[in-house]
Amino acid sequence: MDLQKREKWPLETLWNQDAVDGTFRELLRNFFGDESVMARAIEGHHAMMKIEEFLDGDTCVIRAELPGIDPDKDVELSVDDGVLRLSAEREEKEESRTADGYHSEFHYGRLARSFRLPEGATEADVAATYKDGILEVRVPAPKKPVEAAARKIPITRG
Repeated sequence: MDLQKREKWPLETLWNQDAVDGTFRELLRNFFGDESVMARAIEGHHAMMKIEEFLDGDTCVIRAELPGIDPDKDVELSVDDGVLRLSAEREEKEESRTADGYHSEFHYGRLARSFRLPEGATEADVAATYKDGILEVRVPAPKKPVEAAARKIPITRG
């Protein structure tokens, strides 16, 4: 039996570092890139509840796009430890019966967002309105107390 010297081991011929790196980069691109699974999931989530935050003078305004819901039963607003929590539940059902058969579709989901209130604001300061599919929450920023000017206190000898 003659021994033959191999130039490469079989495993080395299967393991091409450039191919592995390229495959890994492609995997990351497919998961996190512009057309990725992650991008579509994030886009779908934000498409369901678009938010706008801004200051209107001394009032913090938060607007949430929530079309097709009943704010009395589908929306919950609460304040806890300086954080406003907004949650909404959406449920849509569509059914049709024809001579050819029955078709049913449904979409449902619960969405939630949290917002830090202006410092010093309380639950009593929060006001919310719902009109034309837009939930608007207004929170006036409390006036900061005016700090008393520093004053030198005289020391008397006793």
